[in-house]
Amino acid sequence: MEDPAYIKKAKAGKLDSIGLGLLAVWLGALQIVLDKGQEDDWFGATWIRWAVVILVSGFVAFLYRELTHDKPLVRLSVFKNRNFAVGCLLIFLFGGVIYGLVTLLPLFFQELLGYTALAAGLAVSPRGLGSLFFMPVIGILTDRVDIRLRVCCGFVFTARCLALARSDLEISQWSLLWPIVFSGASVSLIFVPLAATTMGTLPNEEIGNASGLYNLMRNVGGNIGISIVNTVLARHEQVHRSYMVYNVTGVSHTFQQQYQALWSFLTQHTDSATASIQA
Repeated sequence: MEDPAYIKKAKAGKLDSIGLGLLAVWLGALQIVLDKGQEDDWFGATWIRWAVVILVSGFVAFLYRELTHDKPLVRLSVFKNRNFAVGCLLIFLFGGVIYGLVTLLPLFFQELLGYTALAAGLAVSPRGLGSLFFMPVIGILTDRVDIRLRVCCGFVFTARCLALARSDLEISQWSLLWPIVFSGASVSLIFVPLAATTMGTLPNEEIGNASGLYNLMRNVGGNIGISIVNTVLARHEQVHRSYMVYNVTGVSHTFQQQYQALWSFLTQHTDSATASIQA
């Protein structure tokens, strides 16, 4: 097969090293802030504030460089295409939701339900089964169902995962089965069809550039989603711990009732001093 004209006319060009450096600076700063922000109380830490300054400065400089350079590292003009811009926004949001869910569930199983690492892995494995099952289904539906409808169904399946918000320590693994399966199915229904519709209206010579930006948006969205989940988890843990400490005091009537009931029960099996400590 003969190469397209745009490939025949392509010439080896000089890499935009300055643009690459600026990209590395702001992405590196973003990753450091997202990874270490919660550990060091975000903007409460001086070095985090400086990292954010570097992040914003590098990002603005990168945008200016790419928009004004004759041969930029990435052509940001591709965002003028409405399909591509909306598709990047959707994959950014989806990446944040799905990667946040992937991070949160194993922590829930291991730290709160007491699962081993192996048991937690088996508990979340139906996500892979859901994705595996829907892959051939997507192939069958490719020419029969509008691509926008498939993407819409994928986001509906993702919304089904909101059922996990009702989880408590009494929930069984089987109760979580279908939300996990639906989250895997949503990956199959969204990733390939959304990528196709995002870049479907772009000229062939823009596909490589657009694909890189699309994947970047997905990864950045996933990193931000994971960071938000970890921050919310840590902050809520602190709030609930403070609430418990405030109420579990010697002057609390409810606490005294529960303590006396436990102490009375435990004294039937051990001495008074040990029962007091255990209660």
